[in-house]
Amino acid sequence: MSIALKRITKELENLKKEQIEGFVLTNTENLWSWQGILYGPPDSPYEKGQFPFQITFENDYPVKPPSVKFLKQIFHPNIYRDGKICIDILQSHEWSPSQNVRTIMLSLRSLFMDPNPKSPANAEAAKLYIEDREKFNMRVKSML
Repeated sequence: MSIALKRITKELENLKKEQIEGFVLTNTENLWSWQGILYGPPDSPYEKGQFPFQITFENDYPVKPPSVKFLKQIFHPNIYRDGKICIDILQSHEWSPSQNVRTIMLSLRSLFMDPNPKSPANAEAAKLYIEDREKFNMRVKSML
């Protein structure tokens, strides 16, 4: 068994034992590609939303980060229209093998509660978030 597969298996076992609030893994049959749902955090415009995602691991995990992508379009300053995520820890130069799926999930949840419009993946969402929070929130809720 490869180092990557050992690490992925161990992380999955840990996540099944200690679930993370706001996340559910829905399909982990293929250890190299997991699917799950992030539930919109309370007291955020994403509350009541369900956001399916996919995590794909490569043979060089944990040296390199996994690929994480939402499978449903989300109006968010840090999420590209194709579902890819603009977050520091998923960038190869920012990733550390000490990080794991748990830290990714916690970072995503934080990103939903506190977007970073200064590093936008969606310029329209970032602009609206900065200039008119009420319209931004309405736009988010219209897509839930």
